Amino acid sequence: MQSLDGIKFAEMVQMGAHHLFQNANYVDSLNVFPVPDGDTGTNMNLSMTSGAKETEQYVSEHIGKTSQALSKGLLMGARGNSGVILSQLFRGFGKFIEKEATIDAKGLADAFQAGVETAYKAVMKPVEGTILTVAREAAKKGVEVAETETDIIAVMEAFTAEAQASLERTPDLLPVLKEVGVVDSGGQGLLFVYEGFLASLKGEPLPVKNEATLDDLINAEHHRAQDFMDTSDIEFGYCTEIMVRFEEGKEPFSEDQFRNELNPLGDSLLVISDEEIAKVHIHSEQPGSVLAMGQKYGSLIKIKVDNMREQHSAIVGEDHKAPSPVKKAEKHPYAIVTIAMGEGVAELLRSIGASYVIEGGQTMNPSTEDIVKAVQEIGAEKVLILPNNKNIVMAAEQAVELLDIEAAVVPTKTIPQGMAAILSFNPEATVEMNQATMTEAYANVKTGQVTYAVRDTSIDGVEIHKDDFMALAEGKIVLSTPALKDAAEKVITDLVDEDAEIVTVIYGEDTTEENASELVKFIEENYPEVEVELFNGKQGLYPYIISVE
Repeated sequence: MQSLDGIKFAEMVQMGAHHLFQNANYVDSLNVFPVPDGDTGTNMNLSMTSGAKETEQYVSEHIGKTSQALSKGLLMGARGNSGVILSQLFRGFGKFIEKEATIDAKGLADAFQAGVETAYKAVMKPVEGTILTVAREAAKKGVEVAETETDIIAVMEAFTAEAQASLERTPDLLPVLKEVGVVDSGGQGLLFVYEGFLASLKGEPLPVKNEATLDDLINAEHHRAQDFMDTSDIEFGYCTEIMVRFEEGKEPFSEDQFRNELNPLGDSLLVISDEEIAKVHIHSEQPGSVLAMGQKYGSLIKIKVDNMREQHSAIVGEDHKAPSPVKKAEKHPYAIVTIAMGEGVAELLRSIGASYVIEGGQTMNPSTEDIVKAVQEIGAEKVLILPNNKNIVMAAEQAVELLDIEAAVVPTKTIPQGMAAILSFNPEATVEMNQATMTEAYANVKTGQVTYAVRDTSIDGVEIHKDDFMALAEGKIVLSTPALKDAAEKVITDLVDEDAEIVTVIYGEDTTEENASELVKFIEENYPEVEVELFNGKQGLYPYIISVE
């Protein structure tokens, strides 16, 4: 095959989406942790399905137009980190060939390479040994083979084979994978898509995945290398992002010059620009200096500064049920849109100031489109979005880019962080000021959880048995025990210190009020100086969510 058009590419997309759909539960089951938070397969499946539906709706022989339809569908349907990364891979792919009616083998390989470059730019701190690595190494091989091979099928065969080989190498790149001895599930999900592409090109049936144990693969999306790093390892502590709109009368903008000016201030530097704006990302110890440099060229229209030293341990997100219709609220000129699981948790967030609560979470992340629709429904002029889950942050940030109002993400990763952020909201402040203040507020909150183990394993030296209760303090497993009471008390003793003032206990649907009251009594007897608050969150899978301030 020497040429690929839009009709054939749409067939590839359909088969890739179907192959991922068939194996989504398999990918979901693959967790480095025994925490029941497997959702990579679900997120990638829903994202890819959204893209495939768009190519069905907008049929075209022009491959550029077909690829744009795929990009649009993926963008709107992207869920979780893995879904957003998948959308960015094909966003860059589609942009590269948008004007082409057909492409050859080299064009296909170069488009995959363009997609990798776009995806890497979309991730603030890329981690090797994940879906990004599989995509990058496969694309590199495709480009190499296409230098001498003109058969599209042969290039796709080499591309897919390298994706498989790269997946098998992921444990050598990411410590958490090496520790458990498995591979990355995001990369596995991407490989299913590529295998579907190849089967479509060859006119063959989809490959059947061999049976394997749950320990064969891993979801590294949720348990990154940062799980094992010390705060002292972070040299540049502030993840700083700004967007500059160029103005007449300011200094003429040069992308290379600006990049050179910023380079001494930190690392992970990215500068992207067009005729009207420049977007900057850098890890720095001097975020104020970054902002000042940007102002030389125009107005700062977006600012985001995250203290990575405070955030790096907030790795494990909350569980929640599948998204249900958005809880509606009255329209506000200035609104807080947040995501939560459990009727009690949602009501608690509304009672302290949330304008709109989208019900969803770890096992079913709201998509970019879900968040956009929620914001549009409320009709506010200014909006702050609180994901309350690390795996929803990227979808929320992508939603902000699609909105035509003032909006920003306060990247909360737990319910306690979300509560602290909401309580610091100032309706008289700008969106940027609230984003900074609320981010600072939640950084001072410690989060603990008690959940269930889904299989026997060993993590960080802790022996874990199926159906045990696991105590997690700031994302780290500190105890595995058959007794819920022991697990909950261990969380308290690990998190409460001499600086603690308030302990909030949110108990779930699998915990009785009597048991929760006993935990409150334990806190009052052992830490008489702290104030204790008790709420019935009605959340599933997590008998306790605990906040210490």
